[in-house]
Amino acid sequence: MDTSAAFRITLITAAIAMGSTSASALVITETSNGQALLGSILGSGVVADAESVNYKGESGQAAFFSGGLSAGIGIDSGILLTSGSASLVDGTNSSSEAGTRWGSEGDADLDALVSGETRDANVLEFDFISTGGDLFFNYVFASEEYNEYVDTQFNDVFAFYVDGINIALVGDDPVSVNTVNCGNTGTASGMNCGLFNNNEGLGGDAAYNIEYDGFTDVFTASITGLTAGTHTMKLAIADRSDGYLDSGVFIQANSFSSVPTPPTTGTEVPVPGSLALIGVGLAGLLARRSKIS
Repeated sequence: MDTSAAFRITLITAAIAMGSTSASALVITETSNGQALLGSILGSGVVADAESVNYKGESGQAAFFSGGLSAGIGIDSGILLTSGSASLVDGTNSSSEAGTRWGSEGDADLDALVSGETRDANVLEFDFISTGGDLFFNYVFASEEYNEYVDTQFNDVFAFYVDGINIALVGDDPVSVNTVNCGNTGTASGMNCGLFNNNEGLGGDAAYNIEYDGFTDVFTASITGLTAGTHTMKLAIADRSDGYLDSGVFIQANSFSSVPTPPTTGTEVPVPGSLALIGVGLAGLLARRSKIS
């Protein structure tokens, strides 16, 4: 890595974009600047190569956000990657089927993850060095496909790949509508229901001030024991099977770090034993690859 091209946490690229908050709703500032998106999430102990940044997405798919605590998502500020339009997210839940259909291509890695076709991919990819050998960052996954499309093939997909290995897992499964939910509408069953926040209902009937019909708790993606040298990070989300209904992943500002970062609520990040990859290095993750691809 050319250290002259690298930038560190001290470069707060998106400070102006995230300077304001709302008393009741998210503030969304759309951007297609991959370096600015990366600069917003970088934390301590990580050096990223600015020249390696590759952003893929339509204008309006990605954004900076603030006001997340007042909206109830558990992360106050950071970046948002979506399979649709970031601007649809702020405000109350006004539609049970909100979405933007771009008609753009999907992502080959996400295709392999779901054994199907993806569309409208939004990807941020870059090279980094973790000076401490570990990597952690906090995120929330949200979707309009809750709850009516639980246990169906219409599940938007996202993944966080470190050197080609997805670390956004709950147990051995990728985090998705099908793996974190409280069941389909009208049913009592669910999967990891205690980690899910239901936002069905329109306007004043919705529990949270956000468009998405449901979202996860604040999760921590992690990998320990990284070897010395440069590694590749790929953050990706896309529609699956069709281009309807939006999903998004919120990533906490300055949490992409070699040490864990507390969520901005001041409470402990919920990391159940089946969720975290604590103590599992890249070699151990390779053994999981056949389970998730």
